[in-house]
Amino acid sequence: MQDIAQRKLLADGYSPWLLEPTSNERDIVQVVNHNRAELDALVLEHGAVLLRGFDVASVDRFELFANAVSAQKSDYVYRSTPRTSIGNGVFTATEYPPNETISLHCENSYQRNWPLRVAFCCLTAARTGGETPIADMREVTRRIGARILENFETKKVRYVRHYRPHIDIPWQTVFQTSDRSQVAAFCEDNGIEHEWLDDDTLRTSQINQGVAYHPRTHDKVFFNQAHLFHISNLEAALASSMVSFFGEDRLPRNAFYGDGSAFDPADLERIRNAYRESTIAFAWQQGDVLLVDNMRVAHGRNPFEGERKVIVSLLDPYSPDATELHAGDYHTREAAV
Repeated sequence: MQDIAQRKLLADGYSPWLLEPTSNERDIVQVVNHNRAELDALVLEHGAVLLRGFDVASVDRFELFANAVSAQKSDYVYRSTPRTSIGNGVFTATEYPPNETISLHCENSYQRNWPLRVAFCCLTAARTGGETPIADMREVTRRIGARILENFETKKVRYVRHYRPHIDIPWQTVFQTSDRSQVAAFCEDNGIEHEWLDDDTLRTSQINQGVAYHPRTHDKVFFNQAHLFHISNLEAALASSMVSFFGEDRLPRNAFYGDGSAFDPADLERIRNAYRESTIAFAWQQGDVLLVDNMRVAHGRNPFEGERKVIVSLLDPYSPDATELHAGDYHTREAAV
């Protein structure tokens, strides 16, 4: 890449690859247009590329960047967290209270299709905290170990959710419709069991992958959100209150093996430790853009103080069951090395 300095962001261990301009040419869209094959190759090689010092000061500029990186966007339907659409394929990052930690995960790995890449942009850096920590999923998978990985690959993961008024995310937000017939159609198309219960409560259940294979590198990685959906992800006192109030069979969200059997709590804790022990973080700077391979790198969010605005675009939609692949997509494109 001409007039762009390249290096590891962090000296030791896993690190994003850093790109910084060395001239007055700071138009990030032009950088992508002139170097897209090399940028694709860097993301594939390093899992995450941080573009710093370029002209990205607005939602519109980030949207142009995302469009230059990929013409294919993922919509955010069958949601698990609150977000707001603020552009064409651009969303706010998960809108949880600033004092909360968002555990590391791969985007939409609780679904049967997901974005192969995720682009983040920091428009406003928090006064303190607010990092988007990441982890190399190859290292996470290694730390989880063969026994647990085999169980997840063989049995898969069943996600059970109950949507009711004023608790968690309403079904109207999750499915992006207030029409029950459209919910039924979506569930039918995506292999989701659904049932309307009393008190305007909707129950859904879906069995999805526990591991997945990267379509380009063929790496086998732990790829699900069992550790997030399971009731044990909550603080013990809150989890106990939820069970007492709703009952174990009607919790807002929970996860099991695909055959309905329970996870070993020790296995879930080992999974969470694998993420924690593999995590690295860096401080956001205003205008930073982080482009990650969603199967190679997990992401989360640290608590923060002060105003923070990070926006997201979900790129290169992918399904391992797809019968047709779009020419030029990240999972089929031959990137320059």
